[in-house]
Amino acid sequence: MSTNKKIAVITGGNRGLGLEVSRELAKQEYQVILTSRNAEKGNAAATKLTDEGLNVIYHPLDITSDESAHKFGEFLNKEFGKVDALINNAGIYIDSEASGNNLSIFNTKIDTIQQTIDTNVYGAIRVTQALLPLMKNQNYGRIVNVSSGMGQLSSMGGGSPAYRISKTALNAVTRIFASELQGTNILVNSVCPGWVKTDMGGANAPRTLEQGADTIVWLATLPDGSPTGGFFRDRQTIDW
Repeated sequence: MSTNKKIAVITGGNRGLGLEVSRELAKQEYQVILTSRNAEKGNAAATKLTDEGLNVIYHPLDITSDESAHKFGEFLNKEFGKVDALINNAGIYIDSEASGNNLSIFNTKIDTIQQTIDTNVYGAIRVTQALLPLMKNQNYGRIVNVSSGMGQLSSMGGGSPAYRISKTALNAVTRIFASELQGTNILVNSVCPGWVKTDMGGANAPRTLEQGADTIVWLATLPDGSPTGGFFRDRQTIDW
């Protein structure tokens, strides 16, 4: 399955922003590997995009599992021998499920915070660690961590503490990876896609999927010498 195309991996690619980013990168002639934990949903999403004439394949990936991430890295190495772009998009928002309408940190269960961090933070670290050797081998890579303005310390507010804490931590992960990869051609950035009409964002969100995906795709395709270790919205740097 080797290809001359650039290889892009999208976690949580079966719906919403992940699906749209998969579509847009495939339109830019990337070979897209769409991943999700649920094989039925992932295969259906990949089939939808291939029916649009796009180069997309599905592969299962549970970002909360060391074994799953390791096996996925082995698959990519065997089939393609490289990874050019990694979009750490998979994430959960369970504050409202766990707390009902009361989203205060005063009554948020530690288990809710732990579960959110395991997916939104440890998941991104786990997958990045698994795929980074393939980027280092070719001294090229673009890693995009899908964060949120709710994780900005500069404007931190109350409510949804598990989600907020996880996105602040994810931004720290971006900075650490970027710092340790200084001097390489592997760029690591965070992005706030804004409030987008997704299952998570809801029908009242003002942004379309295309608008939300734009900066993610832009960061995934940055030319050599572009910024690393930044936080972006609408292709502009924003405060941490």
